[in-house]
Amino acid sequence: MNEVKLVNGAETGLPPDGPLAALSAFYRGFNGRELEQVRENWAHTDDVVMSNPLGGLRRGWPAIEEVYRRLFHGPAEVYVEFHDFETWISEDMFCVAGRERGWFRRDGEEITLAIRTSRLYQRLDGEWKQIHHHGSMDQPELLARYQRAVLGEVISA
Repeated sequence: MNEVKLVNGAETGLPPDGPLAALSAFYRGFNGRELEQVRENWAHTDDVVMSNPLGGLRRGWPAIEEVYRRLFHGPAEVYVEFHDFETWISEDMFCVAGRERGWFRRDGEEITLAIRTSRLYQRLDGEWKQIHHHGSMDQPELLARYQRAVLGEVISA
């Protein structure tokens, strides 16, 4: 069972070289729109994969980075926190699977987000690096609205 129940990047007191510190570092970078922090969190190999409602299926760090760059440098704001999750840890890998909740804001409109999320990390050169992310939305209408908003179209109720 997880001791930590919610991860948004503001966690304190985590062992600095532990898996949850790496996860927290990702959310701190993501919620702070800090591309360099997110870049440091990911492995920079050709076999890393991200599949989510924002970027579709992306392979390799350069393709993944482009999604984050577009989001962080665009007109939208996004905040998510990871909750209701389980963690599996081995010596050189860990996986978390749970839910993200939060919001997406653009042009005065806000969409409440609910995303099923998993992240896989591998210990590379003594550091935890993200190698896989999958996110999906259960509600087709929410997914469609979110994708329209990300692409810059009008957000409608």
